[in-house]
Amino acid sequence: MKFTEEEKIEILADLIAIKSVNENEIEVANYLKDLFAQYGIDSKIVPVTDTRVNLVAEIGSGHPVVGISGHMDVVSPGDESKWSNDPFKLTEKDGKLYGRGTDDMKAGLLNLALVMIELKENNELENGTVRFMATTGEEVGAAGSQKLYEEGYMDDVDCLFVAEPSHDTIIYSHKGSLNFKITSNGEAAHSSMPQNGYNAINPLMAYLLELDKKLNQDTRKNEVLGELVMSTTIFNSGDQVNSVPANAVAEINVRTIPEFDNEEVIELFKDTAQNYNDEGANIEVDVTMSLPSVFTNGQSKMVDLAKELGEKYLDIEIAQEGSPGVTDASNLLRDKDESFPFMMFGPGETKMAHKVDEYVYKDYYLTFFDIYKELILGLTE
Repeated sequence: MKFTEEEKIEILADLIAIKSVNENEIEVANYLKDLFAQYGIDSKIVPVTDTRVNLVAEIGSGHPVVGISGHMDVVSPGDESKWSNDPFKLTEKDGKLYGRGTDDMKAGLLNLALVMIELKENNELENGTVRFMATTGEEVGAAGSQKLYEEGYMDDVDCLFVAEPSHDTIIYSHKGSLNFKITSNGEAAHSSMPQNGYNAINPLMAYLLELDKKLNQDTRKNEVLGELVMSTTIFNSGDQVNSVPANAVAEINVRTIPEFDNEEVIELFKDTAQNYNDEGANIEVDVTMSLPSVFTNGQSKMVDLAKELGEKYLDIEIAQEGSPGVTDASNLLRDKDESFPFMMFGPGETKMAHKVDEYVYKDYYLTFFDIYKELILGLTE
């Protein structure tokens, strides 16, 4: 049994047509579950919330257990009038397949599923287990991968690769990501009599500038990932220009490294808030997301074989690097050490993620099927 190019593109078109923009991944999960069932592969819906689910499927038995993963959600297309074509209709043009999620990351996710099916149908997997883990909510909070970690789906996995778009670079480490919501509470007053109130903006501005200096000027550096980065990205306050605001809210994202990790950053945010509160402010710190960094040494049979296959099939040089971005591996690898074999490697270009007129090159999509299949067979021989 062998999927034709037409079938691979047709099935991808089906996935792109599913508008899995947060809260709708269950349709993708059901589609893949039905697809697996057509070929005798059992899969399991793993509930995450009342409306969001993961999907797990397996073939083979015993070790090694090869974990393969990708997320089912996509980001919003935004203003659809800015797209050249319907973002939820796969459109082929000039060797590219356009549509929301083609690059990030339904092309990679589908390749993993189709490879599983061919391996099972043709009895090609002679040793080991392949565990397919499709996650929900990766784009916002990564609740799906957190659930898989908590329920033990990674406990016996011997290696993991995530099919995120990165056709020319194997990512073997990446930064962590922390989101904060900081609320400053004050007291409203007329702007002509500010002494009758308490301007919530002032302490929050000072707090943010102090933390920006403490974090972005910190000299600690990871050999692969570089330095920690903090960005204040949202600031809201005030009702009208002649009123002292009673509340001010800021949201911050921090990209962490092992040398300056999530726990230390959270403690610094809370301790600094307490210092301001001791002086009369009322600043509240809420951690809305905490994904740790992933640091592995990149020295594994999987990485070496993926590099070899990538250069063989794509006829380009494959780099090996760390990334400032975050994947579900932040949750899936919480208990693994730096020697654990991990990589992010998939069809598509990192720069195309979340873009208007998102696309994946047709050749990359089709070729990565062959790369993944030979990779899995090489890891389980």
